[in-house]
Amino acid sequence: MTSSNTPRTPHTPHTPNPPASVATSPTLSTTEITTPRLRLRKAHDADRAGLIELQTDPQVRLHLGGPRPRSAVEQHFEAMGVAHVTDEPRTFVIADRTTDDLAGVLLIHRRPADLPGHVTEEGGELELTYVLRRAAWGTGLAFEAATAALRAAASELPDQPVLIVTQTANTRSLDLSARLGFRRVSTFEAYEAEQTLAVAGLHSFLA
Repeated sequence: MTSSNTPRTPHTPHTPNPPASVATSPTLSTTEITTPRLRLRKAHDADRAGLIELQTDPQVRLHLGGPRPRSAVEQHFEAMGVAHVTDEPRTFVIADRTTDDLAGVLLIHRRPADLPGHVTEEGGELELTYVLRRAAWGTGLAFEAATAALRAAASELPDQPVLIVTQTANTRSLDLSARLGFRRVSTFEAYEAEQTLAVAGLHSFLA
């Protein structure tokens, strides 16, 4: 799993064929992606228990700043509703294609330029972020979901760098990034832990 709120290193290695300004490039607009086992879709009310679990499970949150208080998470969803989780087109619930049960959440978003850790001078690169419920670990679902989302982005967007950032201690996530074809480019300290930045070219995910 990766975290979208983790600072990045200022190291800026070369990446193939970056666009003139990725910071002003569009983001993924499709709202649903299917795979043999999964459907990446918008959130709905039946996802509430799974979304709460993602925020409160100590193992799921081990490399994401720790679990959040259940009462606070429940109050948040009561106030905001569940659908807001995927208001942005680039944010998806990862659901079982047969049962429609929530397995996790995935985002392909823009890394804010005012945070360190970019591979272009202007920043704003695409970044892949995901988190899965413990029951989905070790099943290959993260790889399946990430591959499908990246292929969708590659078919829709111009070639550009894509980032993954995760705590170096999160070997499961680092192994997945390598399987996806991401190249580790640097490590750095943030939130009292070493972080690893990895990058891939979007074109490499074209089917």
